[in-house]
Amino acid sequence: MSQTILVVDDEAKLREMVRLYLEREGYRVVEAANGREALFAARYEKPDLVLLDLMMPEMGGYDFIRQFTKESDAPVIVLAARIEESDKVVGLELGADDYVTKPFGVQELMARVRAVLRRVGQKSRQPEILRAAEISLDRSGRTVTVTGNLVSLTPSEFDLLETFMLSPGRAFSRLDLLESVSGDAYEGYERSIDVHVRNLRTKIEQLPSKPRYIQTVYGMGYRFSAEAT
Repeated sequence: MSQTILVVDDEAKLREMVRLYLEREGYRVVEAANGREALFAARYEKPDLVLLDLMMPEMGGYDFIRQFTKESDAPVIVLAARIEESDKVVGLELGADDYVTKPFGVQELMARVRAVLRRVGQKSRQPEILRAAEISLDRSGRTVTVTGNLVSLTPSEFDLLETFMLSPGRAFSRLDLLESVSGDAYEGYERSIDVHVRNLRTKIEQLPSKPRYIQTVYGMGYRFSAEAT
């Protein structure tokens, strides 16, 4: 069965161009002109991926992401004119998976679509519940408990922990983690991963200054302790 992609943009010509190329690649395409239409379409069509403009009437892209990520785990690629890095961080924290800057090349967009869907597909073949000592992570419900207590994580923190727990003992570079969590969206900002790791440690570690789970690999990045599984 063809994967369904929801294209959300108030520019009809852009939607048509993207739809034609996606359909040539074998995808099924659904269109929406604003965030409200997109939410309605998403609830009915259950898209596998969303291509989303930010600046739209009635409901903009950020508001759409806030609501959509409460209802679906489908990835979101933002299509936007050049914006500040702080705005990108906001979008990624809300749950966006990647950014493509307008004007974009169609081949670049198709490559990003394939990469995000491939990454999601690889994760979907893993167990739904991941456990390591006192930590339990529910991938479908996107919840985490530590010693039975529910822990509130941001989307980026959840994705990081999921990446770690899927490959205990593996040493990840900062770039590895950024690509796993956000595709190319954080390209050039590898050190931002340190902030997310520090915040994640405060939420899951008994002694964040002496972490049991997320260990530093000096000169490289981090790994999730295999001994904690």
